[in-house]
Amino acid sequence: MGGHFYFVRHGQTVWNVENTICGATDIELTELGHEQAIETSKKILEEGIHADEILYSPLIRASETARHISEITGIPMRMETRLKEQNFGKWEATPRNGADFQKAKEDFVCRYEGGESMLQLAQRIYNLLDDIRAEADHKTYILVAHNGISRVVQSYFFDMSNEEYAAFGLKNCQIMRYDFD
Repeated sequence: MGGHFYFVRHGQTVWNVENTICGATDIELTELGHEQAIETSKKILEEGIHADEILYSPLIRASETARHISEITGIPMRMETRLKEQNFGKWEATPRNGADFQKAKEDFVCRYEGGESMLQLAQRIYNLLDDIRAEADHKTYILVAHNGISRVVQSYFFDMSNEEYAAFGLKNCQIMRYDFD
């Protein structure tokens, strides 16, 4: 079974600039974030990337990024709730590089007091990727979502240590292609 899809991280937000954990908190794009989404849309056209549909996270930073891509490329878009960023519970709106948060992230079963564990996140993303894989022979998607989601997608295709998983990330509006074998 062949096929492929593309993953795009949303444009810049204020909390990205401030190095603050967004998670499931609904944070808007900055002006630069909108510009990044427009530039990425143009790049998709220039590179001849073809897709049947854009699937996007319901959070506004991803939905706005997807809207720009859809408007510029003409690719239709559809919300996919499973692409929502991980809920980091009590850690949302705290510094991304905080020592206590870094320690908590090492425990993949922890729900961060009201959030979602890495394992719960992996279940919903792996289920989504299984669904996409089943359609990959006749349908190509662009997924527009979040850095935390990009880690899980990467781990679906590649073996990673916990350290490699934690360190993996995409820049705002970076495009990645994934091929199903």
